Amino acid sequence: MKLKHLLISAAVMGVAAPSFADAGKVVAIRAGKLVDVVAGTVLKDQTIIITGERITSVGPSASAKVPSGAQLIDLSSQTVLPGLIDMHTHLTGDPYLGGYNALGVSDTRAALYGVRAARKTLEAGFTTVRNVGAGGFGDVALRDAINDGDFIGPRMRTAGYAIGIQGGHCDENLLPADMKFTSRGVADGPWEARAKVREMAKYGADVIKICASGGVLSKGDEPGAQQYTLEEMQAIVGEAHKLGRKVAAHAHGTSSIRDAILAGVDSIEHASLIDDEGIKLAREKGTYLVMDIYNDDFILQEGEKAGMLPESIAKEKVIGQLQRDNFRKAFTGGAKMAFGTDSGVYPHGDNAKQFAYMIRYGMTSMQAIQAATINAADLLGWKDRVGSLTAGKYADIIAVKGDPAENATELTKVTFVMKGGEVIRK
Repeated sequence: MKLKHLLISAAVMGVAAPSFADAGKVVAIRAGKLVDVVAGTVLKDQTIIITGERITSVGPSASAKVPSGAQLIDLSSQTVLPGLIDMHTHLTGDPYLGGYNALGVSDTRAALYGVRAARKTLEAGFTTVRNVGAGGFGDVALRDAINDGDFIGPRMRTAGYAIGIQGGHCDENLLPADMKFTSRGVADGPWEARAKVREMAKYGADVIKICASGGVLSKGDEPGAQQYTLEEMQAIVGEAHKLGRKVAAHAHGTSSIRDAILAGVDSIEHASLIDDEGIKLAREKGTYLVMDIYNDDFILQEGEKAGMLPESIAKEKVIGQLQRDNFRKAFTGGAKMAFGTDSGVYPHGDNAKQFAYMIRYGMTSMQAIQAATINAADLLGWKDRVGSLTAGKYADIIAVKGDPAENATELTKVTFVMKGGEVIRK
């Protein structure tokens, strides 16, 4: 897109025009404290040298060689850390359009919601997200628009439509039978499921999302009930991995979690009712758990106002605390954990509110930060690009005034955001 069009687009949206880092531009950031998420330590008085969109060096300020003419950014009174990663988002979702209220929202309108949500998410310090489901491939369009510089937002890995059985959590069960509506993500049987994976990949999905069990915010099913069979999930995983895509499985119930892990999925989303067998399997197979343990608060406090179905609120009352307790069990049981919040169920930009719950249910502040940085980068398949302040990686950098390694709730008060060498918030 030409500069004139970028400026017009920005003016219409009421935001600053997005920009890309000049390949030759050099920036030096002086950090009072720097969180080394790889070592799990906090370093003092460090200088980060950035060329273009990448970090070229990180080290003590006393010995740093700052190139002549470099732009200097003084964060000497703050704590600097890598941009955060949320592995379970729905940027095109509006949390106040739940249940039947959502039926009046077109896929195009939802994608436009995503523009605002993407900016809020990035300004909150989340420089990378994995978007696990959107109608009309709205997340793919949003990803491409951000990459092209049309709008400001985080790096995105997208799923397109979530894949599931007819009448299941990934279908649309709010419409009457005479409408004869089936979600585009529905696929029954192993070969139809394989074909659906191919369709998602064809139209731009980076990751495949499946619904292995029922859900909380869907009509007519139970979170603990398994939906896809082991055979169907094995077909999906085999096809996705063959095409170079990882698989994220929405799975609340014990049998769906077990079979999804046995099928070889890369992550279990929610994992609310995981049992000892599921934790053991996840640990042995190296399957990540992505457990959204903050949004229970929003559902129970704001769900009725947002239009969520009474049955959904009733289901959340049963499952919410169980999920939090099982988060503790899974973490202490040695399962790998990555940060994911289900944003879009609650307001975008509030992602960091989950850190407090991760600490309350067993993690240290550093472990919670690692879940949202190096662990998430590993699950994403982007360890070489994001997740730590290391030479060669994208200059995705945030800062806070306090010390998040001592209290990760400081991450709800981000004061500085840089993505790819460009300052987004200062």
